[in-house]
Amino acid sequence: MNCLQNLPGSSVLPLRGFVCNPRKPSANTCLGMMSSNTDLPRSMALKAIPGSTPSAETSGAEVKEEKSEIYSNTMTEAMGAVLTYRHELGMNYNFIRPDVIVGSCLQTPKDVDKLRSIGVKTIFCLQQNSDLEYFGVDIGAIQEYAKEFDDIEHLRAEIRDFDSYDLRLRLPAVVSKLYKAINRNGGVSYIHCTAGLGRAPATVLAYMFWLQGYKLDDAVNLLLSKRSCFPKLDAIKNATADILTGMKKKAVTLTWRGHNCSTVEISGLDIGWGQRIPLEFDDKLGSWILKRELPEGRYEYKYIVDGEWTINKNEPVTSANKDGHVNNYVEIVEDDANSPNAIIRKRLTGDDPDLTTDERLKIRQFLEACPTDE
Repeated sequence: MNCLQNLPGSSVLPLRGFVCNPRKPSANTCLGMMSSNTDLPRSMALKAIPGSTPSAETSGAEVKEEKSEIYSNTMTEAMGAVLTYRHELGMNYNFIRPDVIVGSCLQTPKDVDKLRSIGVKTIFCLQQNSDLEYFGVDIGAIQEYAKEFDDIEHLRAEIRDFDSYDLRLRLPAVVSKLYKAINRNGGVSYIHCTAGLGRAPATVLAYMFWLQGYKLDDAVNLLLSKRSCFPKLDAIKNATADILTGMKKKAVTLTWRGHNCSTVEISGLDIGWGQRIPLEFDDKLGSWILKRELPEGRYEYKYIVDGEWTINKNEPVTSANKDGHVNNYVEIVEDDANSPNAIIRKRLTGDDPDLTTDERLKIRQFLEACPTDE
């Protein structure tokens, strides 16, 4: 049995003013235009437990504040909710269960000491190198310091920030690695991304859903009672169905008709709202074409024509969201809606999904069989 996505080799301040409300994007972006009925409610306030005091070092404080503001703005637009992270204030975290913590990133080797003091045995980092470089975090120094102790282990399992599709693809391998580490180390596990608001809570939700017997909604309610955050539930649901039914792909063709433009791109789809794919112009058809293979699921996207974000009226569009914005979308479904796999996926990607005893056993066996990079 192979894991869906192998991992490559080797994110507790009070988050001030944190609210999750719909935000209208600026004129030159549509990162906040995504809307999903199965995403979390967009009205909540964060009450985080301070996990440490800010560092005594104040050099470059203004630069750090500016970077935090830029990151928060990017996160808000990419996630579709107003989110705030202040890196300059140090770590922040919340106990979700007595043995599981969700938090923001470690910043110095001394943060390892702080986590050891509260019983953490596994530090599980979901950041990519680019995330660490942005805030100037020396991950190598943190890892080397953790190696000095035999009662704590530092692990990495990278997921791209602000990318629901990458989260879906990588969750099985990531949760597999976390599960094996927890079994090996025991004690408390600290799961973090950069801010601890998207990737880390999603990973913990999947772990609780797949391996700890929770219904997904019950896991979400527990998580949100401890830490206000914005994990993408659609990614977790689709990853669950992917494990149990496989990840079948279908070819789709998206078309923009017209000669009177010089560039046509698409954002969203399976690459996330922070990236773009260029379309190729077909002289014979007189149209811009993108051919792509997509796994089952619903994908929203937007065209960028000569730098302007717009929809294609010749392709399906969503209903207007709360801000009045609409996106194009494509839905990839099983050819036979009555097949066993189609029925399973429909149930697991619907409202309030739960797993049967047999499904939980299959998922556990799948995760145990996932190869590791260690």
